[in-house]
Amino acid sequence: MVATGGAQLRCVLMIVSLVIAAAPLGFSGGGARSHRDRMARRLETLIAPSSTADAPSISQGKSGSRVYHVIDYGADPTGVADSFAAISKAISDAFADAESGLSLIAGISNLGGVEVHLDGGVYVVTSPLTLPANGGNVKIHGGSLRAADDFPTDRYLIELWAAHDSSSGGRASSSGYEYEYVTLRDLMLDSNYRGGGIAVVNSLRTSIDNCYIVHFTSDGVSVQSGHETFIRNSFIGQHITAGNDPGEKNFTGTGINLAGNDNAVTDVVIFSAAIGILVSGQANTLTGVHCYNKAAGWGGTGIYLKLPGLTQTRITNCYMDYTGIVSEDPVQLHISGSFFLGDANVVLKSVNGVVKGVDIVDNMFSGGGKGVDIVRLDESNGKFVNVDQVTVRRNSVSGMTARSTAARATVEGNGTTWTVDFSPVLLFPGRIGHVQYTLVADSAFPSHALRNVSGNTVVIESDVAVKATLHVEVDQGLGSMDGVF
Repeated sequence: MVATGGAQLRCVLMIVSLVIAAAPLGFSGGGARSHRDRMARRLETLIAPSSTADAPSISQGKSGSRVYHVIDYGADPTGVADSFAAISKAISDAFADAESGLSLIAGISNLGGVEVHLDGGVYVVTSPLTLPANGGNVKIHGGSLRAADDFPTDRYLIELWAAHDSSSGGRASSSGYEYEYVTLRDLMLDSNYRGGGIAVVNSLRTSIDNCYIVHFTSDGVSVQSGHETFIRNSFIGQHITAGNDPGEKNFTGTGINLAGNDNAVTDVVIFSAAIGILVSGQANTLTGVHCYNKAAGWGGTGIYLKLPGLTQTRITNCYMDYTGIVSEDPVQLHISGSFFLGDANVVLKSVNGVVKGVDIVDNMFSGGGKGVDIVRLDESNGKFVNVDQVTVRRNSVSGMTARSTAARATVEGNGTTWTVDFSPVLLFPGRIGHVQYTLVADSAFPSHALRNVSGNTVVIESDVAVKATLHVEVDQGLGSMDGVF
């Protein structure tokens, strides 16, 4: 600091000398003196700070930068001392002053893009870091948090949860939301097997980006109510592993728990948990997700859709690695462009016997030759009785049993009856909704008709014996208003 101050002083003195020397070269006496006076006063202001060498104040965000550094508040970046109070104070100060200008949704204060910076440290906290309610346009980023050994087991390291904000008393804003446009980015969260990672409750337009969340016992990320939470480019696992973990069958917890609507999970890896993603809210999108959590053979599930009757979920371009997808009474479910490895499959689970508007198309399935169906019906609670607009087709299958809602076959015969059994291929037992066939006879012109479709077996009969080839196509999933196969 002294060296810097000395250099600064020499620089200013040089400038003053040049100004003084320049006076005889054309400056008027009054003008030169006035200029020298101003330079002298400026010199005084430059010299004074270098002599005091004051440390920066933690209140600097109010008059200058709105970046609050937790180290300035006394947080311990080595992870030895408890940093809960220091980080909480930084967060509280960040939420204290709302910026004027662009408004957020009614009742949510615009914090202007304020940041809480963790300064690349590892911080131990004994209690959850709960964000004050009714604020938004804020980012917390750039470090690691770890739950202390006495951290409460029913809470989360970071909570956007107004009910847990003691200053708000759990009051909702006039819009009904408690947070908007909160970004949690570039964080590693270690729950130390003492609860969960992040809880987002009744929040609007929240981003969880480039986070690494481990050692949870409840949820890595929990989203409740609200909508439009985006979880992307993140890695989530109860245990840190890269597969073939000897304790895999003992994995517990849920990687992501979506109990709200209109959220998106994009380019996320769930590398260990009993359930990778549990969805109980509507209109969610999962894209580019890689689940290799607890294998299906040991009772694990990659994606569990637990919202029977109105699923409205899109799953695209995902990688289900030895762990599959289960959906209860799916209504409006789309699964496409995904890769299922190691006998991973899709299970449609009957609750009230309803399956409508389901598309499972253009996926790849690769198994171990054990005869596992790529799509299986779980009717342990009752048969599917209300089936409409279900399409399972155009899937690439290796080492597993292909199932489809549409099939075609060609048989040759010489007689009056042609029989084609589609039961090894069709998904739903005893249910053919549409048949289209062509009987090509060698010589005669017999009369013929479709006689039976029971048991997914198609029977065609002619009035006279004839040598002929039968081409037949069947479909199980067409709705009543569909016209073209």
